[in-house]
Parts: sequence; structure tokens; C-alpha cells
Amino acid sequence: MYRWEQLMARTLTKDTRWNLRVDAGADEAVRQAAALCHRSLTEFVQQSALSEAERVLADRSRFVLDPAEWERFEELLDRDPRDNPGLAKLFSKRDVFV
Repeated sequence: MYRWEQLMARTLTKDTRWNLRVDAGADEAVRQAAALCHRSLTEFVQQSALSEAERVLADRSRFVLDPAEWERFEELLDRDPRDNPGLAKLFSKRDVFV
């Protein structure tokens, strides 16, 4: 079970506090958005942060394919590499970050 799934499976007992500092513009925008959604500031911030956390974590930790897609994926991984002149040219140049 992934960490965010564990968090979602927990009871709704709130035992951790977040202390955040934000500038006045961000505070006003988030408060307005929360009000428009008919949610408290806490509910709005928690749900927004949790949604973003789930998106980021899923992007980096989860890969779901049906059996046919998985078979095709394995075939692609197992095939011999192809020549890629454009990639060879790119790697022959000096790194711009050095």
C-alpha cells in the first residue's frame, strides 16, 4: 500500500498540525476559492494539497496496464535498440549545464 493510500485509509482523527506562512495575495486567493467551494479554509487546503500529492506520487510510483498492454510493453523493452542519428548528434555536443 502506498503512503498516500495509508493516509486516506486512516480514520479522520486529526493528530497533526500544519503551520504555513503565505503572502497576503495567496491567502486572499485561497480563502476566496474555499468560500466559492463552500468549504472551510482547512478543508480546501487539505483537499487541494492531498490531490496534488496523489497526482505527483502516482506519476512517479504507479504503472497500470491490462495484460495485453503489459505484453506489448515487455516486447518493446526486450527488443534490440535502434540507431537514432538525432540522439547520437545530441549526445556528441558539449553539455550546456557543465
